Amino acid sequence: EEIDIGKVGFYNQDLDGKEPAEWLGLRAKIKSADAVLFVTPEYNRSVPGVLKNAIDIGSRPYGHSVFDGKPAAVVSNSPGNIGGFGAHHHLRQTLAFLNMPTLQQPEMYLGSVGDWFDDSGGVRNEKTRAFLGQFAAKFVAWIALKERPAKLWPLAIGVALAGALLLSRGAKGEDAGALQGDLLALAAALMVGLYL
Repeated sequence: EEIDIGKVGFYNQDLDGKEPAEWLGLRAKIKSADAVLFVTPEYNRSVPGVLKNAIDIGSRPYGHSVFDGKPAAVVSNSPGNIGGFGAHHHLRQTLAFLNMPTLQQPEMYLGSVGDWFDDSGGVRNEKTRAFLGQFAAKFVAWIALKERPAKLWPLAIGVALAGALLLSRGAKGEDAGALQGDLLALAAALMVGLYL
């Protein structure tokens, strides 16, 4: 769902506890989302004020952020060649603070964005459509990973602890090294499995 952030009033901490209805509506929409895709132009090497304002509204009051833990991805754009690089990375800093696991690859900088789309907003060519489709597929896979780490981390940690316990109970020399290597390999395989 696309969320219109242009009609939301400016964030004012004095209104925490007596928030305007449009703030509550924005927070509810974000909270109900499985993930957030941020698409932004670049203004003065950062995001537009309207996006920063929406982030402030969604992340406040302190300790009640609706962004917390939601998977995210960033798409930046500009009519110039660098595709909003400054805005992209400035936004990533904010998302790290908000505890939003953010898709790292592929990065999506849309330089010369006016050449990508036609006047009705349609994608101009198949190569561009394929590129955007690859990004979308990676983001969908990233969102799907959200639940997997919570399920597999305890298992990987358990394997490591079991190995430490077995080693402490008497495996010595080459046997200890082999056992430790096998258990570490198993734990590593479990962690790699999180990202496949």
